[in-house]
This record gives sequence, C-alpha cells and structure tokens, in this order.
Amino acid sequence: MSNNLTMNFKIDNVEAMWPRINRTYKYDSTEQRSVPCNPTDEGSAYTLQFRMSEMQAKELYKQMKIAYDSKKESNWPDKFAMPFKKDADGSFTHKAKLKGAYGAEATRKPTQYSASNKKLGDDFLLTNGSTVNISVVFTPYHGAMGTGVSLRLDAVQVVNLKPMEDQSPFKAV
Repeated sequence: MSNNLTMNFKIDNVEAMWPRINRTYKYDSTEQRSVPCNPTDEGSAYTLQFRMSEMQAKELYKQMKIAYDSKKESNWPDKFAMPFKKDADGSFTHKAKLKGAYGAEATRKPTQYSASNKKLGDDFLLTNGSTVNISVVFTPYHGAMGTGVSLRLDAVQVVNLKPMEDQSPFKAV
C-alpha cells in the first residue's frame, strides 16, 4: 500500500468481490439486484467490493485516518468508526465506488490494467475472486450521511484473473 499528498492510495493484492466496473450499475428494488444503467441515472455507480487481510485493513484505516485528519473541519468529530466488515475467516471486506455522474457530467470509467501494466479493453470483464491492486482517491466527509472516508475507485490492476464460472440453476442429483 502506498500514498501521496494528492490523497491517491493503492491497495495491493486483494480479492475482487462482485466487481461492477465494466459499466455503471444501480440497485433495482423491483428486481432485487443490481442492473446495468446509464451513467447519469440516479444511483448509478462503478463498484468493487474487496477482501483484505487484517494487516491490510489496519494499514488502510491508518491511511484513511491521515486523509481524514488532513481535511477535517473544526465541527467534524475527531474520529470515525472503522468501516470494514470482519468476516468469519478473519479477513475484512470493504467497497470502493465511483458514482456514474456528478451532477449532469458522467465520470470517467475506472481504468483496468493487466498484470504487465497494459491497459485492458473497454469490454474486459473482471471476475469475482480475482486478485487485484486497486487505486482509490480518499474522500473524507461529514454530514447527514455520517462521518468517514469514502474510497473513490480510480483504476484496477488485475494481478491474477480467476476464470469465470458458469452458475448452474440445478443441484447435483
């Protein structure tokens, strides 16, 4: 993991979970799932949940706290709760997200790179369980939605692509 003064941060060797970064998606309450949508639709976003070790989670939180403290205003609390979810196996999960648009202007889709640092095509589909490096921008916040640091997804490097698995609708008989 590394950082610099522009609040960019790189999270290395984490497991991609339910990546939705090939295009924008939004949650559809009627279908009870995320569905593809236009970048300017309400609730549209590129999202990537990821699994990390306890050591990675501690370092990420430490760096998020540094970013928070650098942008904290006088009326903000001194601390924010650790936002990661601890799984039964001791690993931690969190999500990086980029809204499809800010106002009427669509955002740039997160760039995806191969392990050899070659840009992947727009049609590339990252698979669940792949090992990735993630580039995010820390965005500290305080307001009606709470207090913390969001991770705006900037780019993803695919370290080890897991083959896509077909999901059978059947049980073994």
